[in-house]
Amino acid sequence: MKISNLKEYIKEAIFIIIGSLIASVGLKGFLLPNNFFDGGITGVSLFLNYLTKVNVSIFIILLNIPFAILAYKIYSRVFIIKLIFSISLLSLIIYAIKIPVITHDKLLIAIFGGIFLGAGIGFTIRGGSVLDGSEILALYVSRKYNISVGTFIAAFNVILFGIIAIFINIETAMYSILTYFSASKTVDFIILGVEEYIGVMIISNKWQEIRRNIIYKLKTGVTIIKSDPNFPDLKIYNNERNILFCVVTRFELSKLLNEVHEIDSKSFIIQYPIKDVRGGFLKRRSRIKI
Repeated sequence: MKISNLKEYIKEAIFIIIGSLIASVGLKGFLLPNNFFDGGITGVSLFLNYLTKVNVSIFIILLNIPFAILAYKIYSRVFIIKLIFSISLLSLIIYAIKIPVITHDKLLIAIFGGIFLGAGIGFTIRGGSVLDGSEILALYVSRKYNISVGTFIAAFNVILFGIIAIFINIETAMYSILTYFSASKTVDFIILGVEEYIGVMIISNKWQEIRRNIIYKLKTGVTIIKSDPNFPDLKIYNNERNILFCVVTRFELSKLLNEVHEIDSKSFIIQYPIKDVRGGFLKRRSRIKI
């Protein structure tokens, strides 16, 4: 085994351990003692714990076994090992470590319980694993059928929260939905970070000067897209020019716009968020390796 690979595995293991610890705080410090629920298999485990009073760690392991088997058939062995490690570690921490109840305020439970659980899931994903088998099932279904991962997870959770509303009450289901959204937004923050990527397209007759400033002042790559202007009645806009395209973080966006405005205040600029990028001059984010 190469030293670089060993360091990467150690780094991923640390992320998984941190994620499992944080998620257990969300479960035992907020959700479990107050009979609150989340989405996915974790939510199902919490619901079964509420009905049977059997330790939730047992349900987390049992309910994730079918998904571990499913993952074994379609994903790499390394991913399976990390999956078993993360779910087993979470279950062990919940079972063995005593965590005090932090609050009984319903709103705080829903928000901060979701934040802790989402942060735990996010760190685990950055370690190349998951804490919930529903994500594996969603990936499998999306590959086999024409259903997106997001649509499947949303449908799964709608059914789960509907069952909670019927068997417990609507208020609990509503707070559980708030917990789920709090967790999902925290997962996005942990995985994507504050450096959200923004795609910028710049259309200007002074594109060559703008291109030079982007490269040498902002130290950012830029792509030139061949353009064929078509304004039949406005000859001034039909000069030969190219479209510039670049990807920057939200922190770099204002600087880019200022540079462009100083050169050509009449330039046409299009901005749109980008969920993720790979390669190029940009920093690569952690992602699950399957």
